[in-house]
Amino acid sequence: MDARIFRQLNKSGLVSDSEMQCIEEHKNKPVPIRQDLLFVLYAGIIMAVYGLGTLIYRNIDDIGHGVVAGIIAVICAGCFFWSRKFVTGFSTDKTEPSRYFVDYVVLSGALLLPLLAGYLQYVYQLFGARWGLATFVPMLLLFLVGYYYDHKGVVSLAVTNLAAWLGITVAPLQAAEENDFTNEKLIYTGVALGGMLLLLAYASVQKNIKAHFADVYRNFGLHVLFISLTAGLFHFHFPFPAVIWFLLIALACYLLGKRALNINSYYLMVVTALYGYIAVSYMVIYGLITIGSDGGLFLALLYGVLSGIGLIILLVNLHRKIKKHAGV
Repeated sequence: MDARIFRQLNKSGLVSDSEMQCIEEHKNKPVPIRQDLLFVLYAGIIMAVYGLGTLIYRNIDDIGHGVVAGIIAVICAGCFFWSRKFVTGFSTDKTEPSRYFVDYVVLSGALLLPLLAGYLQYVYQLFGARWGLATFVPMLLLFLVGYYYDHKGVVSLAVTNLAAWLGITVAPLQAAEENDFTNEKLIYTGVALGGMLLLLAYASVQKNIKAHFADVYRNFGLHVLFISLTAGLFHFHFPFPAVIWFLLIALACYLLGKRALNINSYYLMVVTALYGYIAVSYMVIYGLITIGSDGGLFLALLYGVLSGIGLIILLVNLHRKIKKHAGV
């Protein structure tokens, strides 16, 4: 690092003497670029898969479906077979490949696997009229690949395929937009899926089977469960059976909040508190507005202001509590 520019800034008063001293001490030390390389590698994989899809789409008439399917299959299989040389095989504990970039090769093959299955189903009706198998089979294969190669990203893809097979979109930014939560069957399915993923997260830790995958299951399960429960609260009539859904949300908040304290997860605690706040606010404001008077509307506005302040105070206190537990 060239410190001459900083010396000039120090002379101009833009950089203090203490800051300049710190720069002088660290100017000959290596600068970590690991996160930058990770970003470049992940972006490169996504761009490569996108580019392959665009190339196929624009030249499908010249290339032919059989050739396209063969190319995708060869690349996909090549990624997995080549990566086998650098992994120790399946283990219930966390494992690391002997080559740093193996994870990205495995991820490339995993991204191509659902693409290949969907392409074969669309062109050749590989699974006949059972379109669900085009999602179910890649899901099973992705789980096997994720556990064999110990890859969190592939397990995340498997969970996404599981949700797609059940008819649910689990991407955080798309969950509330693309899912039809006026469909009661979808609401019940979401609750079941979210609960199952949270149980998988708990079982992974308790049985010590790829315990580090618990974060993946917990993150997906947390949002799917609470979004589905909140959708049930909004969909069903107030006050009953909406009260039942509110009690279910309260139970989930209690159990997950207790779990957050046990594992010292402030993220889990914050998300649980926010979903709980939404449920409580809905019940309170809906009840006040249904009074039908100006007093009810005023109380609803007052509640919004005071509860927002209370939520901030609660999150600050929860952060202190989590830090206190972490230091025990």
